[in-house]
Amino acid sequence: MRMKTVRVGILGFGTVGAGVVEGLRRNGARIAERTGLNLEVGGIADLDLETDRGVEVDRALLTADAASLVDDPGIDVVAELIGGEGAARELTLRALKAGKPVVTANKALLAEHGKEIFDAVERAEAGLYFEAAVGGGIPILRALCGGLVGERVERMYGILNGTCNYILSRMESDRLSFEHVLAEAQRAGYAEAEPGLDVDGFDTAHKAVILAALAYGAPLPMDGIRVRGIRGIASGEIEYAAELGYRIKLLAIVRQRENGIELRVEPALVPRQHPLASVGGVFNAVAVEGDLTGETMYYGRGAGRYPTASAVIGDLVQAAGDRAAGAAPRPRISSSRSLDLLPAGDAPLRCYLRLALIDRPGVLAKVAEVLGAHGISIASVLQKERREGEYAPVIVLTHKARESRYEAAVEAIRSLEVVGEDIVRLAIEDFDD
Repeated sequence: MRMKTVRVGILGFGTVGAGVVEGLRRNGARIAERTGLNLEVGGIADLDLETDRGVEVDRALLTADAASLVDDPGIDVVAELIGGEGAARELTLRALKAGKPVVTANKALLAEHGKEIFDAVERAEAGLYFEAAVGGGIPILRALCGGLVGERVERMYGILNGTCNYILSRMESDRLSFEHVLAEAQRAGYAEAEPGLDVDGFDTAHKAVILAALAYGAPLPMDGIRVRGIRGIASGEIEYAAELGYRIKLLAIVRQRENGIELRVEPALVPRQHPLASVGGVFNAVAVEGDLTGETMYYGRGAGRYPTASAVIGDLVQAAGDRAAGAAPRPRISSSRSLDLLPAGDAPLRCYLRLALIDRPGVLAKVAEVLGAHGISIASVLQKERREGEYAPVIVLTHKARESRYEAAVEAIRSLEVVGEDIVRLAIEDFDD
């Protein structure tokens, strides 16, 4: 086999960048043997050139000038591993304009600037590869572009954030509070010091937008998506859900409906017998339902140095192979296409409502009357015993109704004098439509 050397410019020498360098060093010979491609690190750009990354590199490869590395005619493929949306966006566009393929793990860049980025890809004679942006080491994007390319994707459900899944799993297994487990996760390195992007659902939303864009062939706007995180989920909610036969998971939900794409991110009750309910700890999973194969599921570590580095290296091999063959892959996401995003309030769903009610005759009937007036019917009720002088916890599970109806109904119930505390509302996903 004739060997082809492809020189890679790595932008960003943090956790993932160092993992890529280590992975290429450890498995470069194996990659060359399997593919005929010798992936050679041609340069590494980072503003911090002094911190020990745990991997030895020739200091002659290091530079603080990322733009010069992109412009270097000796660099064949660019790996954008900086993160964020500023410098990463500028350097990605710069590389594409120069005709160089770009590999990125940057979900925020693709979700927030997808139209601009994919427009540049269409104009460039180079490809954009982003398997590592969703699910780390889970090859979900490759599945959508490969084995499932002949399918009409009808719906996708994903547990896409390991931090949130770890927190919810520990809250359930050890009956701990959100705050306690978050602090523990930060000490263990599973959560950032500033965890908002994860626990408020936006990291999951970025990944969901990319999945939807790839499944349906056009970028989607972030500003039209309903996003809720796991702050405010109490251990009591997790216990009540378990008693009812459910687990609470932060889900990304993508559905093709007749009048548009439903896309939302929120904590939801998942039936314990569904495979997604068994995904614990820092693991991620995505279930995809196509019109031909039905449901398939993809599972693994969704983040971290080595899982993400593995996905980046896979894309580098693909990009290097395409470049060596003189091929520019046709963009699978077209910036000239548009998709109708279903307004958040139009999505039909079942709900879990937890109310704190005064324990007296006729109180539940008042709640049922309000729900009925808003077109919401009750499927079942669980009432817990109260201590003397306290409100009684009442859990109501509903049949399907539009999201907007729940919002109006909850506001009306709050105004009843028999209701104490705030009302907790969570979606229920039975995976039946």
